[in-house]
Amino acid sequence: MRPDTPAENVDHTAEAARLERTAGLYPEDAEHLLLQAAAHLELAGDRPGASALYDRLLSSSTPLERPHLVRALKASNLWEYGHEAEARAIIDGVRAASPRDPAPWVIVAEALESHDELEAAQETFTEGATLLLTDVTDPPYATRPILFGRHRVRRMLGVAHDDWDALADTLHSSPVSLDELHDPKRVWSLGSENPAELQAEISRLRAELGAHREALSRPFPVAVLHWPADELAELLAAYPSLATEYPSHEEHLATIEASLRELSASGTPNLGIVTGTVPSYEAFSASEASSPSDTTLLPQYATTLAARGRATSWPPQRGVVCWCGSGRGYGECHGVGA
Repeated sequence: MRPDTPAENVDHTAEAARLERTAGLYPEDAEHLLLQAAAHLELAGDRPGASALYDRLLSSSTPLERPHLVRALKASNLWEYGHEAEARAIIDGVRAASPRDPAPWVIVAEALESHDELEAAQETFTEGATLLLTDVTDPPYATRPILFGRHRVRRMLGVAHDDWDALADTLHSSPVSLDELHDPKRVWSLGSENPAELQAEISRLRAELGAHREALSRPFPVAVLHWPADELAELLAAYPSLATEYPSHEEHLATIEASLRELSASGTPNLGIVTGTVPSYEAFSASEASSPSDTTLLPQYATTLAARGRATSWPPQRGVVCWCGSGRGYGECHGVGA
């Protein structure tokens, strides 16, 4: 599908089939591609077909990078076509697993919210926030939907603001406040004959659309390329001229952390790290009709990996091991002094 194809002109069934074929050609990207294919099947109304793809991923002999995300998506999809009991069981399992990935928390909480389980949705959003954001002064970009969703549900429940609601208000950049956007009485304004109320609702809808477009404009993180020690040694042995870019593995790791902190300090949201391999990089270089020794290919390779869903969010969530592969917690490794 071309990036500029209008949404209303997309043949979702055909696009799902194309993505399935592509997954067969690129097994290393199969998880990301099949999740996209399942999303297209859901949009086409083929929810059983989407569930079959989720089951295919979950039963695969290849370990999944984001198994809790797949389960959350499966639960949300099942509930939409009548399998409520199974969906609830999966949602309970996702919550009990306490994933460090924010996306599963958002998906299962929104599934509960869409079926008017507002108290359970609030509890789920709160569990995710407690796990991922306790003692975190600057919430990572990927965790913001937890705070925004929690604010929305609590507004519908009519409960008083707490510290996380205040934080959500602070992170929200739209000119229309979250309180206005999440006002449960908004639906009534659409039937109003008062021009002022209708104009106010138009302003709110424009603000929501602007926020949605901003999120879509950054569909994958701004990612920095990371080479594990063995891959970097193989890369430099094959292409010695790259030693000017990578004097040592230790310096490479320090440069990654410094670059990400600099980007964060400049206000760049949604940051991540992608891990390279020599065969993958050589294949990318060949596709670009260029030499792997060309240093200008390195950031392009990083962006391509991020676009394929290979990026890991930075900074790591609280309690997660460091991105460098040392096995130590991020706060005890490259996160010291962050």
